Amino acid sequence: MKTRKSPAAVDPVTAVDDFFVPELCEPEALLSMVLLAELLVLVLVLAEPMLSGFDWVRLALTSLFVQWIVLLSAALLCRLRPLLARLPAALAGTICSTVVVGLTLACTVVAEYYQLGGPLPRAGEMNLYLRHALISLIMSALLLRYFYLQSQWRRQEQAELRARIESLQARIRPHFLFNSLNSIASLVVVDPAKAEQAVLDLSDLFRASLAKPGSLVPWREELELAQRYLSIERYRLGERLQLQWEVVDVPDDLPIPQLTLQPLLENALIYGIAPRIEGGLVRVEARYDKGVFHLCVSNPYDPPAEPPSSGGTHQALNNIDARLVALFGARASLSVERRDGRHFTCLSYPCARPMQEASAI
Repeated sequence: MKTRKSPAAVDPVTAVDDFFVPELCEPEALLSMVLLAELLVLVLVLAEPMLSGFDWVRLALTSLFVQWIVLLSAALLCRLRPLLARLPAALAGTICSTVVVGLTLACTVVAEYYQLGGPLPRAGEMNLYLRHALISLIMSALLLRYFYLQSQWRRQEQAELRARIESLQARIRPHFLFNSLNSIASLVVVDPAKAEQAVLDLSDLFRASLAKPGSLVPWREELELAQRYLSIERYRLGERLQLQWEVVDVPDDLPIPQLTLQPLLENALIYGIAPRIEGGLVRVEARYDKGVFHLCVSNPYDPPAEPPSSGGTHQALNNIDARLVALFGARASLSVERRDGRHFTCLSYPCARPMQEASAI
C-alpha cells in the first residue's frame, strides 16, 4: 500500500540547501567574516578615548579576542546547520544569536581569567560582560538579517530564472514536433509502413521529452532522446545519413539543458544532408575537460548550394544560446563556423558538479 507524503514533510537535503544561513565553513564565507570582524575591532578601538599614542597591543588583543569568537561561532554554526535548517527561520535565527552571545561570554571569562586585556577593576566586571553580550547580540542579529534578506533575494532570482527557462523550453518543443512531423509526412506517400513506425517512434520521443519538468537532464537521457530523433530521420534519409560519434570522458549524469543536442542534429540534417543527393557525414564530438563540457556537431557544407528555407532551426539555436547563458552564466557560449568544407555548431559551458540534479535550477 502506497503512503502519501505529508505536505509539511520536507526533504532534509533541500531544507539545508534553502537555509538562509550560508555554509560558514566555506573559505569565502570565512574570509568575509574575518574581514568584517577586523572592521568591528577598528570601530571598537577607535570608539575608546584617544590617548597620546596609539595602543597597538590593545588593537592586537582585541583583534585576537574577536577573531576567536568569530571562528568558534562559524565552526559551531556550521556543525549545527543541518539541524537548524529544519526549524522555522525565526527560531533558527534566535538560536544562532544565542550561540554567538554564549560564546562571547565564554571567551570573555577566559580573557578575564588570563588578564589578556590587562587588570580589570572588579567594579566594572558586570559592565564588561553586559557590553560584550550586547555588542555580539546586535552584530549577530544584523548579520543574520542580512543573510535572510540575501536568501530571499536569491530565491526570487531563481524563481524568475526558472520561469524564463521554462518559457524558452516551451518554445522549442513546438518546433521540434513540427519538424519531426514534416519528416514523417514525406514518408506517408512513399512508404506508409515506415511512416506508421515513425509516428510510433515520435510518440515515444515526445513522451520522453515531456517526462522531466526540470530544465536540466543527465547527458545519457539527452543522448537517448537524440538517437530516437535520428531513428525517425533514417526512415527518410536512409543510407544518405552517416553518423560518427566521438564522446570522450563525458559522465552519464552530467547535466545538460533538455533538447540541446536534438536541435543541433536537426540543423545539421536540414542544411548539410537533405540538400545533397549523396548525403554526408554528421559528426558529433563531446568531451568533458577540466570542469567544462564541450559539444560540437558538424556536417558537410557546400557554399554554392542554397539551403532550404526554415526559420525554426535558427530560432532553436538562439533558444539554446539563451538557455545556456541563463543556466551557466557568461562563460557559456554557442558558436557557428565553417571551415574545410564543413559547418560546425559548437557549444560549451562550465559544469563543476557532474552529479548536479536536474531539479537544481
